[in-house]
Amino acid sequence: MAAGPAHSAPFENTIAQRTLACTACHGAQGRAGPDGYYPRLAGKPAGYLYNQLLNFRDGRRHYALMTQLVDPLSDVYLMEIATYFSALELTYPPPAPPATAPDVLQRGQTLALKGDAAHRLPACASCHGTALTGVAPHIPGLLGLPRDYLNAQLGAWRTGQRRAHAPDCMAHIVARMSDQDIHATTSWLAAQPVPGGARGGKPVARAPAAELDRPVCGSAPAPRVSPP
Repeated sequence: MAAGPAHSAPFENTIAQRTLACTACHGAQGRAGPDGYYPRLAGKPAGYLYNQLLNFRDGRRHYALMTQLVDPLSDVYLMEIATYFSALELTYPPPAPPATAPDVLQRGQTLALKGDAAHRLPACASCHGTALTGVAPHIPGLLGLPRDYLNAQLGAWRTGQRRAHAPDCMAHIVARMSDQDIHATTSWLAAQPVPGGARGGKPVARAPAAELDRPVCGSAPAPRVSPP
């Protein structure tokens, strides 16, 4: 007797099931895609993820597949997606060994942790947290990301292919960075392990208090949820 057609598992109307369209590119549970250009979603601050979904939908970031995916979705639904991925706690893989000269990595560490006052470059840590794991609710971590992805995003800000709500602080910062400083910073960041074990990489609750002159960055307000 011939076997009948295989039956697929029934669809479950859960946020995990509905976000399979995201994880097809961004890896299982949003761990990151294998090619270095689809970044990790798991554990990122919900406000940051929400802003990026809005940016793709509203034309401040440009990638046709993402735009088509989020274009029909409401602000409330985009925040639901962002909140789901933000709550996931998954381990990070170890970083790839750096193939960069030690003096370049030293320059990158200086820019990331101390900045360069002479060139009006604030430290990455002044906004992204002293551990560079992000600050809730809107600022992402910089560790655990491939160098190619970091380079692509800084390049996109420089060319205007990536923008944010005004004031777009990253656009102003990147405009003051040389190619060499971008290379140094991304090389050092990509070589750093994410601290904290299984719960590592979670954003802190507040930015460093000691940095009084860190730039002011724009952000979209959280969507209003109508009462049922």
